[in-house]
Amino acid sequence: MKPLILTSITLCLLASLFTQHAYAQQDSTAKDTVITVTIRRGMHRSKPDSAKRDSVKRNASKTGFVGGITFTRIDLGFSRLIDNGSFTLSPTNDFLSYKPGKTSTFSFDVLQFGYRVSPSFKVYVAGGFDWTLIRLKQNITIQNNTTDLTYVPETINFSKNRFSSSYVHIPLNFELRTKENDKGNRFYLVFGPEVGFLLNGKVKQISDENGKEKVKDDYHFQPFRYGGSVRIGYGSLGIFTKYYANEMFDTPAQKGLKNMSFGITLGLN
Repeated sequence: MKPLILTSITLCLLASLFTQHAYAQQDSTAKDTVITVTIRRGMHRSKPDSAKRDSVKRNASKTGFVGGITFTRIDLGFSRLIDNGSFTLSPTNDFLSYKPGKTSTFSFDVLQFGYRVSPSFKVYVAGGFDWTLIRLKQNITIQNNTTDLTYVPETINFSKNRFSSSYVHIPLNFELRTKENDKGNRFYLVFGPEVGFLLNGKVKQISDENGKEKVKDDYHFQPFRYGGSVRIGYGSLGIFTKYYANEMFDTPAQKGLKNMSFGITLGLN
Protein backbone atom coordinates (compact mmCIF):
# COMPACT_ATOMS: atom_id res chain seq x y z
CA MET A 1 0.00 0.00 0.00
CA LYS A 2 2.74 2.47 0.91
CA PRO A 3 4.28 2.53 -2.62
CA LEU A 4 0.83 3.11 -4.15
CA ILE A 5 0.06 5.96 -1.73
CA LEU A 6 3.47 7.52 -2.43
CA THR A 7 2.91 7.16 -6.16
CA SER A 8 -0.54 8.77 -5.99
CA ILE A 9 0.76 11.73 -4.00
CA THR A 10 3.70 12.14 -6.41
CA LEU A 11 1.52 12.11 -9.53
CA CYS A 12 -0.97 14.52 -7.94
CA LEU A 13 1.79 16.97 -7.11
CA LEU A 14 3.25 16.64 -10.60
CA ALA A 15 -0.17 17.16 -12.17
CA SER A 16 -0.70 20.31 -10.09
CA LEU A 17 2.68 21.72 -11.08
CA PHE A 18 2.19 20.80 -14.72
CA THR A 19 -1.28 22.33 -14.91
CA GLN A 20 -0.12 25.60 -13.38
CA HIS A 21 2.82 25.70 -15.78
CA ALA A 22 0.60 24.90 -18.77
CA TYR A 23 -1.55 27.95 -17.98
CA ALA A 24 1.57 30.06 -17.58
CA GLN A 25 2.82 28.86 -20.98
CA GLN A 26 -0.52 29.71 -22.57
CA ASP A 27 -0.39 33.26 -21.17
CA SER A 28 3.22 33.64 -22.33
CA THR A 29 2.39 32.33 -25.77
CA ALA A 30 -0.56 34.69 -26.07
CA LYS A 31 1.65 37.66 -25.22
CA ASP A 32 4.34 36.67 -27.73
CA THR A 33 2.00 36.02 -30.67
CA VAL A 34 2.64 38.40 -33.55
CA ILE A 35 0.30 38.80 -36.53
CA THR A 36 1.88 40.24 -39.64
CA VAL A 37 -0.48 42.24 -41.86
CA THR A 38 0.48 43.61 -45.26
CA ILE A 39 -1.58 46.45 -46.74
CA ARG A 40 -1.62 46.15 -50.49
CA ARG A 41 -4.03 48.00 -52.83
CA GLY A 42 -6.44 48.61 -50.00
CA MET A 43 -6.73 44.95 -49.09
CA HIS A 44 -5.60 43.41 -45.76
CA ARG A 45 -3.70 40.17 -46.25
CA SER A 46 -2.28 38.14 -43.37
CA LYS A 47 0.63 35.76 -43.57
CA PRO A 48 -0.36 33.03 -41.10
CA ASP A 49 1.87 30.28 -42.48
CA SER A 50 5.17 32.16 -42.34
CA ALA A 51 4.28 33.80 -39.02
CA LYS A 52 3.36 30.42 -37.57
CA ARG A 53 6.60 28.80 -38.73
CA ASP A 54 8.61 31.68 -37.29
CA SER A 55 6.71 31.44 -34.00
CA VAL A 56 7.23 27.68 -33.78
CA LYS A 57 10.97 28.04 -34.45
CA ARG A 58 11.29 30.74 -31.80
CA ASN A 59 9.38 28.69 -29.21
CA ALA A 60 11.38 25.53 -30.02
CA SER A 61 14.66 27.36 -29.43
CA LYS A 62 13.65 28.89 -26.10
CA THR A 63 15.16 27.69 -22.84
CA GLY A 64 13.42 27.41 -19.47
CA PHE A 65 10.88 25.21 -17.72
CA VAL A 66 8.73 22.97 -19.90
CA GLY A 67 6.05 20.40 -19.20
CA GLY A 68 2.42 19.62 -18.55
CA ILE A 69 -0.13 16.93 -19.27
CA THR A 70 0.86 14.95 -22.34
CA PHE A 71 0.40 11.66 -24.17
CA THR A 72 3.71 10.68 -25.67
CA ARG A 73 6.60 8.20 -25.74
CA ILE A 74 4.22 5.36 -26.59
CA ASP A 75 6.34 2.19 -26.48
CA LEU A 76 5.20 -0.94 -28.33
CA GLY A 77 7.51 -3.92 -28.31
CA PHE A 78 8.60 -7.31 -27.07
CA SER A 79 9.76 -8.48 -23.65
CA ARG A 80 12.45 -11.03 -22.90
CA LEU A 81 13.17 -12.73 -19.59
CA ILE A 82 16.83 -13.00 -18.61
CA ASP A 83 17.62 -15.83 -16.21
CA ASN A 84 20.96 -15.07 -14.53
CA GLY A 85 22.38 -13.62 -17.74
CA SER A 86 20.81 -16.17 -20.12
CA PHE A 87 17.78 -15.96 -22.39
CA THR A 88 17.21 -19.67 -21.68
CA LEU A 89 15.14 -20.23 -18.56
CA SER A 90 16.50 -22.53 -15.87
CA PRO A 91 14.50 -25.64 -14.82
CA THR A 92 13.27 -23.72 -11.77
CA ASN A 93 11.72 -21.02 -13.97
CA ASP A 94 10.79 -23.17 -16.95
CA PHE A 95 7.09 -22.88 -16.08
CA LEU A 96 7.37 -19.24 -17.22
CA SER A 97 8.35 -20.31 -20.76
CA TYR A 98 6.54 -18.08 -23.24
CA LYS A 99 5.58 -18.11 -26.89
CA PRO A 100 8.22 -16.39 -29.06
CA GLY A 101 7.04 -13.07 -30.45
CA LYS A 102 3.90 -13.05 -28.28
CA THR A 103 5.32 -11.68 -25.04
CA SER A 104 4.98 -7.95 -25.28
CA THR A 105 5.29 -4.60 -23.55
CA PHE A 106 3.22 -1.45 -23.79
CA SER A 107 3.78 1.88 -22.03
CA PHE A 108 3.21 5.61 -22.36
CA ASP A 109 3.74 8.87 -20.47
CA VAL A 110 0.94 11.21 -19.38
CA LEU A 111 2.90 13.84 -17.42
CA GLN A 112 6.26 15.53 -17.77
CA PHE A 113 8.06 18.43 -16.19
CA GLY A 114 11.61 19.61 -16.77
CA TYR A 115 13.99 22.26 -17.97
CA ARG A 116 15.33 23.02 -21.44
CA VAL A 117 18.96 23.95 -20.90
CA SER A 118 19.58 24.78 -24.57
CA PRO A 119 17.85 24.23 -27.93
CA SER A 120 19.63 20.85 -28.17
CA PHE A 121 19.41 19.59 -24.54
CA LYS A 122 16.54 19.03 -22.12
CA VAL A 123 16.18 17.15 -18.82
CA TYR A 124 12.78 16.18 -17.43
CA VAL A 125 10.91 13.79 -15.16
CA ALA A 126 7.82 12.04 -16.50
CA GLY A 127 5.03 9.84 -15.23
CA GLY A 128 3.07 7.11 -16.97
CA PHE A 129 2.04 3.47 -17.09
CA ASP A 130 3.76 0.25 -18.14
CA TRP A 131 2.47 -3.26 -18.90
CA THR A 132 4.40 -6.50 -19.44
CA LEU A 133 2.32 -9.31 -21.00
CA ILE A 134 3.76 -12.85 -20.84
CA ARG A 135 1.98 -15.40 -23.06
CA LEU A 136 2.67 -18.67 -21.25
CA LYS A 137 3.46 -21.67 -23.40
CA GLN A 138 2.37 -24.36 -20.96
CA ASN A 139 -1.15 -25.19 -19.81
CA ILE A 140 -0.70 -24.13 -16.20
CA THR A 141 -2.35 -21.78 -13.74
CA ILE A 142 -0.18 -19.44 -11.70
CA GLN A 143 -1.50 -19.51 -8.13
CA ASN A 144 -2.53 -16.37 -6.24
CA ASN A 145 -2.29 -15.68 -2.49
CA THR A 146 0.65 -18.02 -1.98
CA THR A 147 3.91 -17.59 -0.07
CA ASP A 148 5.94 -18.43 -3.21
CA LEU A 149 5.42 -18.13 -6.95
CA THR A 150 3.77 -21.48 -7.66
CA TYR A 151 1.56 -23.07 -10.31
CA VAL A 152 -0.60 -26.12 -10.97
CA PRO A 153 -0.64 -28.13 -14.24
CA GLU A 154 -3.95 -28.18 -16.10
CA THR A 155 -5.55 -30.71 -18.43
CA ILE A 156 -7.29 -27.81 -20.16
CA ASN A 157 -5.87 -26.55 -23.44
CA PHE A 158 -5.87 -22.76 -23.07
CA SER A 159 -6.25 -20.68 -26.22
CA LYS A 160 -4.86 -17.77 -24.15
CA ASN A 161 -2.86 -18.03 -20.95
CA ARG A 162 -1.46 -14.61 -20.15
CA PHE A 163 0.52 -13.62 -17.07
CA SER A 164 0.96 -9.86 -16.79
CA SER A 165 2.04 -7.00 -14.57
CA SER A 166 1.24 -3.29 -14.62
CA TYR A 167 3.30 -0.49 -13.10
CA VAL A 168 3.26 3.26 -12.64
CA HIS A 169 6.64 4.38 -13.96
CA ILE A 170 8.59 7.57 -13.31
CA PRO A 171 11.55 8.06 -15.68
CA LEU A 172 14.17 10.79 -15.46
CA ASN A 173 15.12 11.50 -19.07
CA PHE A 174 17.99 13.37 -20.68
CA GLU A 175 17.19 14.44 -24.24
CA LEU A 176 19.64 15.43 -26.95
CA ARG A 177 18.38 16.61 -30.32
CA THR A 178 19.75 18.06 -33.53
CA LYS A 179 18.57 21.15 -35.37
CA GLU A 180 15.49 20.87 -37.54
CA ASN A 181 16.08 20.00 -41.17
CA ASP A 182 14.18 21.50 -44.12
CA LYS A 183 11.23 19.18 -43.39
CA GLY A 184 11.02 20.27 -39.76
CA ASN A 185 12.28 16.95 -38.36
CA ARG A 186 15.13 16.22 -35.94
CA PHE A 187 17.17 13.30 -34.65
CA TYR A 188 16.68 12.47 -30.97
CA LEU A 189 18.62 10.58 -28.31
CA VAL A 190 16.72 10.11 -25.03
CA PHE A 191 18.11 8.12 -22.10
CA GLY A 192 17.96 7.90 -18.32
CA PRO A 193 17.00 5.92 -15.21
CA GLU A 194 13.48 4.82 -14.36
CA VAL A 195 11.62 3.58 -11.27
CA GLY A 196 8.27 1.83 -11.10
CA PHE A 197 5.61 1.01 -8.51
CA LEU A 198 3.45 -2.10 -8.92
CA LEU A 199 -0.25 -1.60 -9.58
CA ASN A 200 -1.16 -5.29 -9.88
CA GLY A 201 -0.45 -8.61 -11.50
CA LYS A 202 -3.02 -10.58 -13.46
CA VAL A 203 -3.68 -14.01 -14.92
CA LYS A 204 -6.04 -14.09 -17.90
CA GLN A 205 -7.08 -17.44 -19.36
CA ILE A 206 -9.43 -18.40 -22.17
CA SER A 207 -10.55 -21.99 -22.81
CA ASP A 208 -13.52 -23.86 -24.25
CA GLU A 209 -14.16 -25.48 -20.87
CA ASN A 210 -14.13 -22.39 -18.62
CA GLY A 211 -14.52 -19.52 -21.04
CA LYS A 212 -12.73 -16.30 -20.03
CA GLU A 213 -11.22 -16.05 -16.55
CA LYS A 214 -9.30 -13.19 -14.90
CA VAL A 215 -7.62 -13.20 -11.50
CA LYS A 216 -5.74 -10.21 -10.04
CA ASP A 217 -3.05 -10.46 -7.38
CA ASP A 218 0.46 -9.14 -6.81
CA TYR A 219 1.81 -12.60 -7.83
CA HIS A 220 5.08 -11.68 -6.10
CA PHE A 221 6.02 -9.12 -8.76
CA GLN A 222 8.48 -6.62 -7.32
CA PRO A 223 6.52 -3.82 -5.60
CA PHE A 224 9.32 -1.45 -6.58
CA ARG A 225 11.59 -1.83 -9.60
CA TYR A 226 14.35 0.23 -11.13
CA GLY A 227 16.24 0.28 -14.40
CA GLY A 228 16.88 2.45 -17.40
CA SER A 229 15.88 3.13 -21.00
CA VAL A 230 17.38 4.42 -24.25
CA ARG A 231 15.48 5.81 -27.25
CA ILE A 232 16.83 6.84 -30.65
CA GLY A 233 14.55 8.42 -33.18
CA TYR A 234 13.87 10.74 -36.06
CA GLY A 235 10.83 12.98 -36.11
CA SER A 236 8.10 11.32 -34.05
CA LEU A 237 9.23 7.72 -34.65
CA GLY A 238 12.03 5.86 -32.91
CA ILE A 239 13.23 2.64 -31.32
CA PHE A 240 13.71 1.90 -27.63
CA THR A 241 15.19 -0.62 -25.22
CA LYS A 242 14.59 -0.94 -21.47
CA TYR A 243 16.37 -3.01 -18.86
CA TYR A 244 15.32 -3.52 -15.24
CA ALA A 245 18.22 -4.05 -12.86
CA ASN A 246 16.39 -5.80 -10.04
CA GLU A 247 14.59 -9.15 -10.20
CA MET A 248 11.07 -9.44 -11.62
CA PHE A 249 9.82 -11.25 -8.50
CA ASP A 250 10.57 -10.97 -4.79
CA THR A 251 10.75 -14.75 -4.27
CA PRO A 252 14.06 -16.58 -3.52
CA ALA A 253 13.47 -19.21 -6.23
CA GLN A 254 13.35 -16.49 -8.92
CA LYS A 255 16.54 -14.74 -7.82
CA GLY A 256 18.45 -13.49 -10.89
CA LEU A 257 15.37 -13.52 -13.15
CA LYS A 258 15.15 -10.10 -14.82
CA ASN A 259 13.28 -8.42 -17.63
CA MET A 260 14.20 -6.37 -20.69
CA SER A 261 12.15 -5.02 -23.58
CA PHE A 262 12.66 -3.43 -26.98
CA GLY A 263 10.54 -2.11 -29.83
CA ILE A 264 9.30 1.09 -31.44
CA THR A 265 8.44 4.45 -29.88
CA LEU A 266 5.75 6.78 -31.18
CA GLY A 267 6.23 10.40 -30.13
CA LEU A 268 9.57 11.52 -28.74
CA ASN A 269 9.09 15.16 -27.76
